[in-house]
Amino acid sequence: MRILVTGATGVIGRRVVPRLIAAGHLVTAVARTPHKRAEIAIAGATPIELDLFARAAVRRAVAAHDAVINLATHLPVGLRMLLPGAWRTNNRIRGVASGILADAAIAGNVQILVQESFAPVYPSRGDEWIDETTPIVPMRYNRTVADAEAAAERFTRAGRTGIVLRFAMFYGADAWQTRETIRAVRRGFAPMPGAPDAFVSSISHDDAAGAVIAALDAPAGIYNVTDDEPMRRSDYYDALAEILRVPPPRIPPAWLALALGSLGSMLTRSLRISNRKLRHQARWIPKYPSMREGWRAVVAAERG
Repeated sequence: MRILVTGATGVIGRRVVPRLIAAGHLVTAVARTPHKRAEIAIAGATPIELDLFARAAVRRAVAAHDAVINLATHLPVGLRMLLPGAWRTNNRIRGVASGILADAAIAGNVQILVQESFAPVYPSRGDEWIDETTPIVPMRYNRTVADAEAAAERFTRAGRTGIVLRFAMFYGADAWQTRETIRAVRRGFAPMPGAPDAFVSSISHDDAAGAVIAALDAPAGIYNVTDDEPMRRSDYYDALAEILRVPPPRIPPAWLALALGSLGSMLTRSLRISNRKLRHQARWIPKYPSMREGWRAVVAAERG
């Protein structure tokens, strides 16, 4: 297939593009800077510069492709995510650019649209399993997740295959969040507040990329992308502490999340998310069944 990938140089995109090429697809990849476009060319894809908010330009770029994979985001890093307006660009990408891409794909000959989304928009459900039928409850900072999903659903209603991938909490050796988590646990505390028995659902960058590839063969719909075994918050951090050979960290109380606004409220949710639908419909199997295996790989990479 001829596939257009946005967000091609992000932590998921830079894993997806080489896999698509290895599978024999012809890949056009969007990147903002000359340096990143050069990296894409070396990988074997065709790099392009594209303003995702320019409707005419997007329509021209999309027209020659069979599939579009939209992984474009603009996530603030570190404490900047707490600043006023920090999520404005990311919200505009999800709320506006996703719709422009979907409209361009409908107008063109595109048959498949894969849209990234965010699984922690599910409500807190304690020990209950959460599947794709559970209504989402976005917070103020990520309310445009619903807009991005609606764009993919509009594509499906036009008679094509729209895929929404609700990714769980990412981790990987090249992610700043993961590096900060390791540093915090080594210092004796967990960076994420909340009840110790609340569930955390997660997915490695590598497994997330594999899910994107598998989704190209899936029926239209919404799919959770998470590992097989969501872990209770205490087990989640204790597993990392054991691998690091340090004592179990202290978990900040849930009330501390109030200082973090809507982002903090989301972090305290108990999310025991099921990946059964994606495993069944796309024959996708995560390499790391849980964070226990994933943490070992991350720490080994860090030490290496």
